[in-house]
Amino acid sequence: MNVAVVGTGYVGLVVGACLAETGNEVVCADVDETKIGMLRQNHLPIYEPGLEPLVIRNQAEGRLRFTTDVPDAVRSSDVIFIAVGTPPDEDGSADLQHVLAVARTIGQHMNGPRAVITKSTVPVGTADMVRRTISSLTSHAVHVCSNPEFLKEGAAVDDFMKPDRVVVGVDSEEAKSVLSELYAPFVRTGNPLIFMDIASAELTKYAANAMLATRISFMNQIAELCEKVGANVDLVRRGIGSDRRIGPAFLFPGPGYGGSCFPKDVKALIHTAGQYRVSLDVLRAVEEVNRRQKKRLVTKVSEALGGAIERSTVAVWGLAFKAETDDMRESPAIDLVEGLLQAGARVVVHDPAAIHEARRLFGDTVTFAEHQYDALAGADALVIVTEWLQFRNPDFNRMRTLLRRPIVVDGRNLYDPAKMRSLGFTYSAIGRAAA
Repeated sequence: MNVAVVGTGYVGLVVGACLAETGNEVVCADVDETKIGMLRQNHLPIYEPGLEPLVIRNQAEGRLRFTTDVPDAVRSSDVIFIAVGTPPDEDGSADLQHVLAVARTIGQHMNGPRAVITKSTVPVGTADMVRRTISSLTSHAVHVCSNPEFLKEGAAVDDFMKPDRVVVGVDSEEAKSVLSELYAPFVRTGNPLIFMDIASAELTKYAANAMLATRISFMNQIAELCEKVGANVDLVRRGIGSDRRIGPAFLFPGPGYGGSCFPKDVKALIHTAGQYRVSLDVLRAVEEVNRRQKKRLVTKVSEALGGAIERSTVAVWGLAFKAETDDMRESPAIDLVEGLLQAGARVVVHDPAAIHEARRLFGDTVTFAEHQYDALAGADALVIVTEWLQFRNPDFNRMRTLLRRPIVVDGRNLYDPAKMRSLGFTYSAIGRAAA
């Protein structure tokens, strides 16, 4: 099948590479000439495990190409994915200007019937807007579908190639047939390809992310209560996660959620509900809990240092909002670093993948360490923000020797409190008694 993917950001690049891997002829189009030039040379603008080999292999074998000529991509394809960004507007709503700009380009240049699939995360009613925009500019038949993505950063390739489910909103048999053929290789093992009406598909994406964000904020509040009453959040998590009605996923407490999806999608769902006079009070509370949670690590550092943050040196391991990505959008590390700097601390940071983005964000206000242990030399405390695998089993003796004061504030509960105490560390975590 001839497929165009308009937008070569995180979603578009994964979609294009994975569809090419299953034999489709894919063209990924973007107006960013620098990005397209890099991709043609197999230089990816994002860090995502497993994606680079797909891009290299499928470009070499001729199934995947990159272009800035969006009109040509429209004319040469039977199926067009819209995968451009939908950043939050000032009122929390999703900004659809890029989606509708692509729709206008499709309408102006399509030379026959097309299936147009909104892959971007968009609010209810967007597919209708896309259809009206395209139809006002062409007499050719257009079948607009909603196909929300459920890709986890750091595991996006596996998520696309072996999905839990594929959700597709359609309103025609033609569209259903096209999407069934396109996704057949990915659901051979029996995971469902779920067809539904378009509005339900559009809402499903927001509802899923809002539910996951809710679980995170709920557990962070339970963790805070655990600290007050002397309970252990790890045991509480295991106790409730073993209930099959609840399950264990997204019950780990931490420094708050971030990234490109949860923050903006919760805001967008609240905004959509408000337009229909539905008050999503639960999600407003989820947002507020997350806002406060992002400030807690600064408080924990202050407590561990006896309130003496000013003129202290604090090392930070992890800047990306989660492991296996270089994405720092809405990362809790930003709140931590800014809070420490405001309190007068010197901050030394390390991340395996996000240093380039961190340099753009922080400039010369922090010191950057190439290796994780370099960040510890002479530091008064270490704060762990991101759960990279290399942080899980470090050389504790080396850590203790390098730190001026053996203080570890663990925002991801990576270590055993009793072990840390036996090794001579002052250890503070989330939802556990201090050691």
